[in-house]
Amino acid sequence: MLNLVITFLIMPFAPLWFYGDLAGNFSSSHEAVVEASCQTADVCGLPAVAENPVPFESKDIENHSIFPINSAMASGLFPIRKKNVVDLKVWAGSSVVIDVDTGTVIHYDNGRKRTQIASLTKMMTAILAMENIKNLDEEVILTKEDLNVVGTIVGCPTSIFCNANRMYVGEKVRAIDLMKAMLMNSANDAATALATHIAGSPKKFVEMMNDKVKDMGLKDTHFCTPSGLEIDGEEDQCYSSAYDLARISAYSLKYNKIWDIMKIPDGKFYSTDGKYMHELKNTDMLLETLPGCVGGKTGFTPMAGKSLMLGAEDPTGKHKIISVLLNDEQRWDDMRTLVNWVFENYKWQ
Repeated sequence: MLNLVITFLIMPFAPLWFYGDLAGNFSSSHEAVVEASCQTADVCGLPAVAENPVPFESKDIENHSIFPINSAMASGLFPIRKKNVVDLKVWAGSSVVIDVDTGTVIHYDNGRKRTQIASLTKMMTAILAMENIKNLDEEVILTKEDLNVVGTIVGCPTSIFCNANRMYVGEKVRAIDLMKAMLMNSANDAATALATHIAGSPKKFVEMMNDKVKDMGLKDTHFCTPSGLEIDGEEDQCYSSAYDLARISAYSLKYNKIWDIMKIPDGKFYSTDGKYMHELKNTDMLLETLPGCVGGKTGFTPMAGKSLMLGAEDPTGKHKIISVLLNDEQRWDDMRTLVNWVFENYKWQ
């Protein structure tokens, strides 16, 4: 009984303790202890932290804890692992699952490994768009620089294959339609155009992104572009981690519009003068096949590999999780397995 009481007392601070000293780096030895504890603990990482807590000041809670995301959403309950359940191993280079309300870590494997993240970057771009564009129906004029990007763009799933209309220099589109193209199609030109519209240039927008990183207390993230494309010769400066991305994605739940867009399976949009039409198709293959899926974001570059972020809710609809897989060739199967494992082996109380 005493252990149970202690567990409930410390759980609200799990996100902070797990994240380590907010003023320093998370040591490799501490990370190894956390990973080992996940194999036997009712709550991943808590026993290791409880035995050797990391000191922090009260101001750190206010400045760096983003949980609960929205007090109106918070259930007041915590995910507790059922007895005799060991952690699940997936094939990702790194993976994390967190509870949205409390930030409690449910699954963790190399969660703070810094790596390229490709288009999962667009979750931060979407957040800044919501926080800096007052009216998403406002008009955006596309520039040559906005459209001069490689990889997936509107109308072209790859750099060498186009199956629909591209966007044109001088075309006028609504900001909301660029949001849809960015989040559904993972279009790099749409992300770049939003960045230019907000900050005047992609470079200045990236500065805003990294300022937001500091505000959120993220220790393993540094953005290089609004789209997630790495910069030639500076690839090692473009990175995040599964845990940071889980926190960013959980934070984005403050904005229903982001997740409403990610739930749209397909669609189209027109330039504001009605002259051009562009088709959109969601890249999330689990959207309509995984029960409880509330939306997700894909990512791929040759350096980052295949990655996936997904939000899901339990069968009661009362509890949400964010799951992140980085560098996983089996991302669709592994995500389905991971989400099902969580809801089969955890209870909220």
